[in-house]
Amino acid sequence: MSGPRTLLMALAFPLTLSGCVTGAEYSGKQAGFAAVADRTAIVTTKQTVWIQNQNQARSAAAQVSSLLARRKTLDVETAVQIALLNNKGLQAAYADLGDSAADAWQSTMFINPTVSVGTTGMGTPGLQAFKTIEGMITTNILALATKNRDMAIADTRFRQAQLTAAVKTLQVAADTRRAWIGAVASWETVGQLQRAQATADAASELAEKLGETGAMTKGAQAREHVFVAELAGETAKARLAARLAKEDLTRLMGLWGSDLDYQVPNSLPPLPKSVVRRDTIEAEALRNRIDLQVAKLELEATAKSYGLTEATRYVTDLEILTGLETEREIEDGDKKVDTTGFAELEFAIPIFDTGKARMRKAELAYMRAANQLAEKAVNVRSESRSAYEAYRSNFDIARHYRNNVVPLRTKVEEESLLTYNGMISNTFELLTDTRDKINSILLSVNAKRDFWLAEANLAPAIYGGGASATSAETEVASASESSGGGGH
Repeated sequence: MSGPRTLLMALAFPLTLSGCVTGAEYSGKQAGFAAVADRTAIVTTKQTVWIQNQNQARSAAAQVSSLLARRKTLDVETAVQIALLNNKGLQAAYADLGDSAADAWQSTMFINPTVSVGTTGMGTPGLQAFKTIEGMITTNILALATKNRDMAIADTRFRQAQLTAAVKTLQVAADTRRAWIGAVASWETVGQLQRAQATADAASELAEKLGETGAMTKGAQAREHVFVAELAGETAKARLAARLAKEDLTRLMGLWGSDLDYQVPNSLPPLPKSVVRRDTIEAEALRNRIDLQVAKLELEATAKSYGLTEATRYVTDLEILTGLETEREIEDGDKKVDTTGFAELEFAIPIFDTGKARMRKAELAYMRAANQLAEKAVNVRSESRSAYEAYRSNFDIARHYRNNVVPLRTKVEEESLLTYNGMISNTFELLTDTRDKINSILLSVNAKRDFWLAEANLAPAIYGGGASATSAETEVASASESSGGGGH
């Protein structure tokens, strides 16, 4: 009976080992997401959800509708919360996390054994005197021997996917915050141009009436009229930019249909009284940057893969074949049955491929990951310094425009108007001073916008998720430029 016993032992071997392995951590529908939600909530103070069925989708949609109905004019915090609940690209990133969890779950399972059964016989059908039945089971021993390493690699990749999902969440939050700032700044620019337009219209009407009385030449009237026409063109361009910027915000929040009726404020918040000191921002970034931790896990996973490659350098496939053979023979009317067991070991002989190429590739992959981690650490330090420098400098610039440039330009215009009314200065001089004041106001709006964008970039510099488009450098826009928004 050694044959049947051998077959049963071969079948039971992987099943016995599997009793020590569990995939409970990876098998849940929300596997790994709780850590993502908790980690990002610390930075954003917002809730995020992983939608996987109709009930969850309806619940998230109801939350979005409630936030929109609560206030038609969205503040920045509400906009960020809507994006975290409703951004479909974020849901796709969470699906990647689920895919990694499934891979890790799969790694806890043993490769199914291969069972084969066959029969051979000799003789005339119905009068067969000889028959053999063979049963065989094949198990990959190498897969069993390296299972712990495979599971460790899969677990590292799973933790890496968690951090990657967290980075994507922070990026959506940061992008939405920046889009809201750009949208509001754009509508503030439109408002300033409209106020200037009203003043210019009044001056143009006055010029036309003075021309009718002969008190103003046709050339002076034309200067007034062309100023109004140019200002109307600049206002139209600014309004278009504001509408397009609102669409940027709308896309990030995932809104469409009737939800597009929302508005944003017509002006950015005033500058704070002072800036927040971040003297240790480099250390904070090195300690908290999630993308840096992703790079560390990449190095860890690569190191484990390197160890696995080294362990399987010479033998890449090792299988044990066990089974039994039952032979039936009939002689002189007596039936004789004999059962025997057998075992075979199959493996590739490393005559031509000794594994040196695979070892070299694994070594290079490890070196690549190590250098990428080192580069990331250098970049994190630099990015954090740049973010704080932009924050600090943009505050000074915006305050300078608010406290010095705009008041002086206003004073110049007031004095110019007095001299114009006293017929001391001419129309051209008044128009020049009015243009300069409008330009100064627009530059002040842009400087305030740059400060709030720099402030929004501080958290991504410390925690990650800020790799998208906004530059930390100071942007000084011309009077004809406006940055996007929406609220109308």
